[in-house]
Amino acid sequence: MKIAIGSDHAGFAYKEKIKGFLKSLGHEVIDCGTGSPEPVDYPDYVRPPAVLVAEGKADRGIVLGGSGNGEAMVANKVRGVRCAYCFNEESVRLGRAHNDANVISIGERLIPEETALKIVRIFLDTPFEGGRHIPRIRKMMAGELV
Repeated sequence: MKIAIGSDHAGFAYKEKIKGFLKSLGHEVIDCGTGSPEPVDYPDYVRPPAVLVAEGKADRGIVLGGSGNGEAMVANKVRGVRCAYCFNEESVRLGRAHNDANVISIGERLIPEETALKIVRIFLDTPFEGGRHIPRIRKMMAGELV
């Protein structure tokens, strides 16, 4: 799987850990930055992975920041992206199974590294259930303005 990943300075450490984890699982990683823990504006590094997913140049995306809130908001502004804000195993499982999330957002300051890696694994392994969720996804996506 090809995974696009991006973070601001507050998510940089987890981004680097997750990148290594993804590569160890045999995935191709597209790192959209940032490249250090020096302060940056998160939209500059979160929008590119979301765009890659929306354009079909990446299969999934992962965005990170201090809380993950702003990062999820930016990613969800990209037409075709369904970014789930994930803070535990159940939030990511439901984001994939019920909402067909193609991007996830993680807050480095809010969860332990071990939990973040579990979230990533579940994101990759959980299939979309389809069925009763498909009409809901269609309604959600039909509501996009741009």
